[in-house]
Amino acid sequence: MALLVLLGLLLVGRGLWNASADPIVRTASVELADWPEGAPPMRVLLVSDTHVAGPDMPPERLAAILRRFNKLKPDLILLAGDFHSGKTLSTRHYSAAELTAPFAEAKAKYGVIAVLGNHDYWFQPEPIAKGMKAAGVTVLRNQAVRRGPLIVGGVDDEVTNHDNLKRTYAAMDALGPGPRILTTHSPDIVPDLPAPVDAVFAGHTHCGQIALPLVGALSYASAYGDRFACGDMTDGTQRLFVGAGLGTSILPLRYGVPPDVWLVTLGPRQ
Repeated sequence: MALLVLLGLLLVGRGLWNASADPIVRTASVELADWPEGAPPMRVLLVSDTHVAGPDMPPERLAAILRRFNKLKPDLILLAGDFHSGKTLSTRHYSAAELTAPFAEAKAKYGVIAVLGNHDYWFQPEPIAKGMKAAGVTVLRNQAVRRGPLIVGGVDDEVTNHDNLKRTYAAMDALGPGPRILTTHSPDIVPDLPAPVDAVFAGHTHCGQIALPLVGALSYASAYGDRFACGDMTDGTQRLFVGAGLGTSILPLRYGVPPDVWLVTLGPRQ
């Protein structure tokens, strides 16, 4: 019995250590036929699922991580939702103001854009949106903005039925021609897109968070199973990136799935 308890403690300790590891920076490039002539490429950093809570992601740790990301010199930072944590075993929860304040540390040439996730809607969506704006972050809720040569649409959370693709596409249309990207929390919107965009940036799945030998991931929290599980994918003609996230959900543990972000260079076709 003592040995089993010891093994259990070791497994939990390892999972917590994995969850607290420095995130991997994954890189990719997307070459676009409609990239404006003469416009320099843009480096877009996808950060998702920060899930601010103890023990693995207190606000001060997130602030330090974001300061390190600034050294990557991204042109645009996309925050794909779930800033609040719904961890069952959290050692500390934080207010909307506390969990959004660290994002003031994020710096990019064309700013920082965020969408809300399901955990944000289950907690306090309006205070979280207010806190993000106070941190200098643009929150898109089925809206669109132009950033440099890019038109960026932000689709609100699909999990809690706040998404509106028709409204988002109308907002992008109103901004005129140009390369288009979408950011959203859950990648499950992809099959319903009215038309392909140049890239979709999402989170939510955590790439499984806990993947066991011979078994694989226990869940991707997606209606489509592993179709949009993780990473750099092409679904039909649609390119999309799904991050593993920085924080954790339900349990503050990771096995076989390290935290990560994506640094994607968008530019002209060579």
